[in-house]
Amino acid sequence: MRKGYFGDFGGRFAPELLMPPLLELEEAMDRIMTSAAFQEEFTNLLRHYVGRPTALYRCDNLSKELDFGLWLKREDLAHTGAHKINNTVGQALLAKHMGKTRLVAETGAGQHGVATATAAALLGLECIVYMGATDVVRQAHNVQRMELLGAQVRPVQSGSQTLKDAINAAMRHWIAKQADTHYCLGSAVGPHPFPLLVRELQSIIGREALEQFQSRTGKLPEQVVACVGGGSNAIGMFHAFVTHRQTALVGVEAAGEGSVDCFHSATLNKGTPGVLHGCKTKLLQTADGQIMPSHSLAPGLDYPGVGPEHAHLQAQGRAKYVSVTDSQALKAFLRLAKTEGILAALESSHALAHVLSLAQTLPVSTDVVVCLSGRGDKDLGIVREALRKG
Repeated sequence: MRKGYFGDFGGRFAPELLMPPLLELEEAMDRIMTSAAFQEEFTNLLRHYVGRPTALYRCDNLSKELDFGLWLKREDLAHTGAHKINNTVGQALLAKHMGKTRLVAETGAGQHGVATATAAALLGLECIVYMGATDVVRQAHNVQRMELLGAQVRPVQSGSQTLKDAINAAMRHWIAKQADTHYCLGSAVGPHPFPLLVRELQSIIGREALEQFQSRTGKLPEQVVACVGGGSNAIGMFHAFVTHRQTALVGVEAAGEGSVDCFHSATLNKGTPGVLHGCKTKLLQTADGQIMPSHSLAPGLDYPGVGPEHAHLQAQGRAKYVSVTDSQALKAFLRLAKTEGILAALESSHALAHVLSLAQTLPVSTDVVVCLSGRGDKDLGIVREALRKG
C-alpha cells in the first residue's frame, strides 16, 4: 500500500505552504507517539480524565422488541459526552510535546470544538474554533460550552456555513500560524497523516468493544454499526474488527429528507471519487467537480465528503454503507429515550435507526453492537423544532 493511501484513496493533496507542518506532524507521530513516555501519559489521561473504558451496554428492553441482541458502545459516557475527546486529548498532548502553544480546530455539531477546548484547557494551550454560522445557531449550547472553557469561537459566513466551510477556514488559519499552532482536525479526513492519526487515536473504541463483548459472551458480534459523516467514530469502532471477517461492518450515512432531489450527506452511497480537503475520497459533486451542498438533521453528519479509509473499505467490500433519513433518525432518538432511558446524539440515532429497521429479520442469536458516538443534550433544540413541525 502506498504511504498515506488506503488502496486508491487518501494521499496528501495540499498547497506547498501546508507541506512543512504536515511533514512535521508525520515525523512527530513516528517519533513521539510511539514512545513509552507518550503512551503512558496518554493512557493515564484516557483512564483518569476521559473515563475509559466506556461501558458496553445490552439494551434488554429493545432486544426483546427486536428479537435479537442490541448492544451500545457508550461513547456518550466519555468526558464531554462524545467520542471526540479521545482524539483531541491525543492530538493536544502530541502538540504540547511538539512545542506548540495553540490549537485551531473546526467543528460541525460542536462536540469536537468542545472536546478541543477541553483538551486545550487541560494542557494549557490557546484554542480557536471555526464553526459554520448555521451550526453556531443550531448548536448554541455547545458554543457556550466552548467559550466557558476558554476557546474563541469564530463563525464562518462563507459557502453553506457548515462543517465543510469551517474546515476551509481552519486550514487557512493553520497556514498562517503554523509555527506555534497545531490543527486539531476532528474527523478521519484531510491530507495524510490526519486520517491515520485520527484512526489511531479513536481505535480505542473498537479495541474496548471487542474485548468487552468477547468477555461477556465468548464470541464475536455478527454486526458492528456506526454512523458516518467524516467517519471518525466509525473508523475507530471498525478498526479492531476489520480482520474478523465473521463480523459485518455497517456504516450509516444521512439521507436527509429522503426524496430523490433532496440535499443529503450519503457520500459513499451517492458520491463519486474526487479530492477535497487534501485527500482523494468519495464526494458529493457535480459532473464538472463542483462540491454540492450537503444536509442532515444531525450537524455532525452534514459533510459532502468522507474519510478515505471508509471509501477503501467500501471498495474492498469489507464494509457496507447504508443511509437513513432525518425522520427515521428522529424516531430512533425518541424510541431509545422512551425504551432505554438514553438520549443519543442525532448522529448516533442514524446508526440506531438502521438497526431498528432490522426488527424480526435476523436470527434470535444475532448480536449487533452500535457505536453510540455521543449524547443528545446538544440536539434538544433541533429535536424540539423537528417535532413542532411534525
